[in-house]
Amino acid sequence: MTSSPHAVHLAHFNVATLRHPLDDPRTAPFVEMLDPVNAAADDAPGFVWRLTEDGKPDATGLRPAGENVIVTLSVWEDQQALWDFTYRSGHLEAMQRRRDWFERHVEAHLVLWWVPAGHLPTVDEAMERLADLRAHGPSPRAFTFTSSHTAAEAARHPRAMPPADVTTLAGATGGPNTCPAVEI
Repeated sequence: MTSSPHAVHLAHFNVATLRHPLDDPRTAPFVEMLDPVNAAADDAPGFVWRLTEDGKPDATGLRPAGENVIVTLSVWEDQQALWDFTYRSGHLEAMQRRRDWFERHVEAHLVLWWVPAGHLPTVDEAMERLADLRAHGPSPRAFTFTSSHTAAEAARHPRAMPPADVTTLAGATGGPNTCPAVEI
């Protein structure tokens, strides 16, 4: 986890439907990329936090969206930091090969939203934001890279930002990073 002078951070949630189980040889190249890509995320400028399964280096064992769906939940200082990591780092190779390992989604599979600095979004919160995006389209409450909204817009939008006193970094338990930052 990195500290940040920003009053708000950007939460990022992604779901990806596996073509084959993680232990299948056809998925092995993806699995081999997890540790290096997660390490790159952890060291990336603007990185704040990522979800991991208790006692594991990533969150590939968590399956809140279905047995064959893996999730990524992370927090970044701002949208530019997440964009740079996603599209201007070694992570890009995983993005370019995603169709080898993951099904094409017909509905939104990635959602972004603003959170007060120090807030750790939960998987339930992330699933609700994704459902909101799917049901209502982009808004200051739930958006994408191509339909982004500023933190100021979110602050003016009812229910867009979670309260600052909900789960925070100061009250977190476990390791400093708790889901693969690999965007699928």
